[in-house]
Amino acid sequence: MSSPRTAVRGNRIGALSMFIAVLLVLYYNQIISAGLLWVSMAIGATVGYWLAIRVTMIQMPQMVALFNGLGGGASMLVALVVIFESYAQLSLFNRVSGQLALIVGGLTLSGSIVAAGKLHRLITQRPVILQGHNLINNIVLLAMGLLAILAAWYPAGTPFVLSLLVTFLSLSFGVLFTLRVGGADMPVTISLLNSFSGLAGAICGFAINDPLLVAIGAIVGAAGLILTQIMCRAMHRSLAEILTGRTVLNNQIRTPHQEEGTEELSLPETRKDSLHKKESIEEKRTRLLKKANKVIIVPGYGMALAQAQTEVKRLYDLLEAQGKDVKFAIHPVAGRMPGHMNVLLAEVDIPYEKLYEMDTINPEFKETDVAIIVGA
Repeated sequence: MSSPRTAVRGNRIGALSMFIAVLLVLYYNQIISAGLLWVSMAIGATVGYWLAIRVTMIQMPQMVALFNGLGGGASMLVALVVIFESYAQLSLFNRVSGQLALIVGGLTLSGSIVAAGKLHRLITQRPVILQGHNLINNIVLLAMGLLAILAAWYPAGTPFVLSLLVTFLSLSFGVLFTLRVGGADMPVTISLLNSFSGLAGAICGFAINDPLLVAIGAIVGAAGLILTQIMCRAMHRSLAEILTGRTVLNNQIRTPHQEEGTEELSLPETRKDSLHKKESIEEKRTRLLKKANKVIIVPGYGMALAQAQTEVKRLYDLLEAQGKDVKFAIHPVAGRMPGHMNVLLAEVDIPYEKLYEMDTINPEFKETDVAIIVGA
């Protein structure tokens, strides 16, 4: 899964392993012959396949966000079933785990739906900050925690009503915290929600005493959290700044002084520029590309919006045919989900070995003749 070249095979192995795990769970609980379960799985598989073949590459972030939400929603529903069926017979540990699964699963579901809506432009991509937003969040968190404690500590009372209130508050909190995130910060939010979906699954596993669910959820949760930290560092921002809608960098990023002997090209700044000047700029670009031996292409979200990856591939083929060394520099948060640029470039058959992560390729820029920024 760590290499784009083998990622498809890894996904297939993962899907097969999950299917086998489902069969083992059904067999262990002696419900493998229940027809309703097979009908439900068939419907889910059909819907999933239909979505997969219809979604375009530019819509992939929305799909990933939606899948994160479904994972959290599944954990929330399992926790609700456990609470409504045998809550009084559960140990205190299981009851606490059930309430935590409701909280994390609910906010993952609603937060992911809002994130998908922002990515699909059904909701504004700008941060939406309500009056007293922090106060509202704190009140919801406090109320949610108190109700969960009451429901877990006093199972003989009204745990079902309290659990439904906890579910409602968790869904509300997911909406509140995702609304404040801007579109450019969505990769970090999606990665965090992915971590939450795994965490919800692991906690749900504790609630129902399922070690397999705990193990799988923990892996997903840890991987998502590590990726979130990497992306925050790459953006020079803290996670708190992103989740609160404060998108100003903590530290001013100093622009390095232009090295001696390098040429910087810019677009004409006014419409008063003469045709001759515009042509001379194009000629200058062409001359630099012809003279260049080493070129680095830096793709951004604009390339995804314009669906320009095909044109980038043509440029890459042209430069490679002239014997130039061409590489792609991939920023961790370019696009609207982790790996967005990698997916788009792989779609047009750009070799995987030409794609480099930011930390790996940064030292090579000082030895590069031309850097081409595409949609960033």
